[in-house]
Amino acid sequence: MQLRRVRIAGTGKYLPEQEVTDEELDRRLDVPAGWVSKATGVGVRHYASGEETSSFMGARAAEAALADAGLQFSDIDCLVCTSGTKEQPLPSTAVFIQQAMGQQDSGVPAFDMDATCLSFLNGLDVISYMVDAGRYQRVLLVATEIASAGLNWSDKESAALFGDGAAAVIIERSPEGSSSQIVHASLQTYSRGARFSEIAGGGTRLHASNYKADQPEPYLFHMDGQAIFRMASRLLPGFIGDMLQATGNRMEDFQLVIPHQGSAMAMRLIRKKLGIAEDRFMDITRNHGNTIAASIPMGLHEAIKQQRIQRGDRVLMIGTAAGLSLGGLIFDY
Repeated sequence: MQLRRVRIAGTGKYLPEQEVTDEELDRRLDVPAGWVSKATGVGVRHYASGEETSSFMGARAAEAALADAGLQFSDIDCLVCTSGTKEQPLPSTAVFIQQAMGQQDSGVPAFDMDATCLSFLNGLDVISYMVDAGRYQRVLLVATEIASAGLNWSDKESAALFGDGAAAVIIERSPEGSSSQIVHASLQTYSRGARFSEIAGGGTRLHASNYKADQPEPYLFHMDGQAIFRMASRLLPGFIGDMLQATGNRMEDFQLVIPHQGSAMAMRLIRKKLGIAEDRFMDITRNHGNTIAASIPMGLHEAIKQQRIQRGDRVLMIGTAAGLSLGGLIFDY
């Protein structure tokens, strides 16, 4: 195990104002009525528009987390953006979140950590060690995603799946007598699946200057959902088994499992494959969609607000990401 005396002090969430229903996407994608609902199981997702930049959304989620914890920005000594998409290539999105919070002269360090859909989980794992060691006292972790900006509308299944939004979490050293702690975490990457989920263009290999309006595909999101599911379903049982063995846990020891919110169908199949009871599985897909790295902290936020977890409860967060990566983190809330 890898115990860290760190607790979640507050959470916050922001969803864009524009709601997009399955029925609207049926028409936009020119598919039969009910196709999007059957293919994704989403129902409603949100799309950012106008002033709702990644940093704007992240700032609003961060402010909500501060209010939830009864803290001010001056109580924070580090801000980390844990997102799979960026507002712009340079500088980091965290810098713009700090600015959008009106804290541009604070001097608080701000930087990004990117592990695509597992960015939040990976950021929480890494930064918790720094909090436990006393390097930082309180850290604001923000995941803010605008998936809708890069969707390939000719790839109907993936275009229908994603939504936009932001979530934030404040972590701090657990006080004396508290049972809150991070117990164990694991991240594995199998780059055989690197091309299964990608945006190939926009970096140094396919620079943005090479973009052509009549050939936009390299600069749009591509996903081979079936290949990802086959690979993940083969690897996940052993991955989770290793985590359980390392901590001496059984699946029924977790009050709640909070997964990365992929498609509803994929989550149902994985839940059954891993033997997770339905009433201990946090599913917010139907009114969020797949919000990339924001999906796990959104699930955590909703679990706390809906009182599905209480202080001291053991929780498992799991997911997959482009790479192909598998991630899991066990903590006592």
